[in-house]
Amino acid sequence: MDIYQTAIRPFLFSGVKADPEWLHQQSLRVLSGMGAEHPPARWMLTQLERSFRFKAGNLEQSLWGIKFPNPVGLAAGFDKDGVAAGIWGAMGFGFAEVGTVTFHPQPGNPRPRLFRLPKDKAALNRMGFNNQGSAALSERLKHQERSPDLRWGVNLGKSKLTPLSEAAADYVKSFRLLKDWGDYFVVNVSSPNTPGLRSLQDAHQLSLILDALQQENQEEKPILVKIAPDLTWKALDDLLDLAKTYQLAGIIATNTTISRDRLKTQFLEATGHPVTEEAGGISGVPLRDHATEVIRYIRKQTGGYLPIIGVGGIFKAEDAWEKITAGASLVQLYTGWIYQGPAMVRRILEGLSQRLEERGWDSIAEAVGTQNLEP
Repeated sequence: MDIYQTAIRPFLFSGVKADPEWLHQQSLRVLSGMGAEHPPARWMLTQLERSFRFKAGNLEQSLWGIKFPNPVGLAAGFDKDGVAAGIWGAMGFGFAEVGTVTFHPQPGNPRPRLFRLPKDKAALNRMGFNNQGSAALSERLKHQERSPDLRWGVNLGKSKLTPLSEAAADYVKSFRLLKDWGDYFVVNVSSPNTPGLRSLQDAHQLSLILDALQQENQEEKPILVKIAPDLTWKALDDLLDLAKTYQLAGIIATNTTISRDRLKTQFLEATGHPVTEEAGGISGVPLRDHATEVIRYIRKQTGGYLPIIGVGGIFKAEDAWEKITAGASLVQLYTGWIYQGPAMVRRILEGLSQRLEERGWDSIAEAVGTQNLEP
């Protein structure tokens, strides 16, 4: 029996009326405490590892010269400031992406700005890149301990106060502060919650950012771009051309969607307004199928030369398998983890490993993109 789903989640979702963002912060505070240097915290961390970690040789793979112990990671946005960055391996994740971080600290958008949509197994957020800034994140990661096989990604965004014309320099300044700590880096130009940010997905604007970053990238850290699910296929083709020109390491598909199609939720209880009138991006199950479609398209257009991290609506092993066989080498969780609880990661990993065994495949890499080979 999963106590999170039977007791804890119903209490948090319905039994208390606390702001979801406040609950999120309290959860991070507890998780952060488990990484402390004292015996009780160490004992708790050991118990987490016993409960949630799952190791299998067929789930390991190497990308960009980096060995990932398994393909399931924590998506950006959950641990923006890296306060619990060191403990995500104990929760079963093979990698964790911190951020989105901006060069300048910023409070984000006015509250309330995070809403659950239980009828849709979804969330709506308009956080606005609230974070303590890249200097604070750099200092925190510098002093965090992590298990040797846990990988860190760093998701970079543009500071709200920085004009779009100076976006490239803003990204570079964050990258410069954080390049020693991230195993890979992500250029986030696809959040719907920073004014004008999505315009940076335009080929010309994005080329300026990528050119500046690659000039700074002397250590040749993998640099990826996170894209919106709402791009036209033509805009996505232009972006893939840029990825080749600037030797990007990969694509993260996808960010949250501004679409409100087919939502069961009509009104937000916290505001009393129709969900169609509320700003922000939707994550979770409503995003799942389209995100997978985008992954499949990128895989076909690139012939597999460009690794993809798939994210959007993953709740169970079947969802992760769908994205991997569509073309994703790695996948990420966020909203599903909130709904399903910490045991979810182990269940997904066990399910993926079992599917590989059933097919006689030795590595998760063999499954990537196989859906596109089917007649």
